[in-house]
Amino acid sequence: MDFSPRIASAQRNTAQCIALVRDLRLLLCMGSRLSLSMAVSTCPEVEQLQAVTTEREALALLEQGQVDVLHCTDVLEQGSGDRLVQQAKRRWPALRTLLIITRPHRIGAIRRASRAGCDGLCLERNLGLGTVLTALRTVQGGGVYIDRTLWESYLNNYPGGQPRPLAALSERECEVLQLAARGIPNPEIAAQLFLSPETVKTHMGQILRKLQARDRAHAAVIGISLGLVDLPEPG
Repeated sequence: MDFSPRIASAQRNTAQCIALVRDLRLLLCMGSRLSLSMAVSTCPEVEQLQAVTTEREALALLEQGQVDVLHCTDVLEQGSGDRLVQQAKRRWPALRTLLIITRPHRIGAIRRASRAGCDGLCLERNLGLGTVLTALRTVQGGGVYIDRTLWESYLNNYPGGQPRPLAALSERECEVLQLAARGIPNPEIAAQLFLSPETVKTHMGQILRKLQARDRAHAAVIGISLGLVDLPEPG
């Protein structure tokens, strides 16, 4: 069997991901210095990269306002990653966040991070260069990236963990939410669904109201947990 087309496709996807994250202002906060060193080595193309190991250091750098994406682990040298995400999203709602879960049974951390509006959840043992780049690209673009193993574990342990919607979403609203969960902006959603941008904006407003969501990412997390939309495919 000739794998050349698949290899070429994977190389193109990786190149596209690298190009998208090259100008990213990335803050790494990890409890293990070895993991931190490995993470830095997997992001050689990111030119504006800062790395720390404690919650306090990360918050101090975030205060300077020079960060696009916070990429952290749940366990830190001091503090915790899920609490860092909670504080960061509360103070800087536009900040994109990617949390790495070091052990799959840390359901409490997953729950707290998802409730805080974390944009990406990955399992450490599943990480590789392609996964990291894809996750960064997804959250940077406004989408939601969730490791399927983590999400299934979360739902199995906390069925019905998200609030029920105030009203049922229409079929069109579910379509809009599905595309929004992939990080697709309103103009592109409008083009794909043959709607006007204003109509898409109205649908998004109704989605946020019905799901009692703070923003698009939070709505996507709630929608996924309620089975209203499919978990976005990586890549």
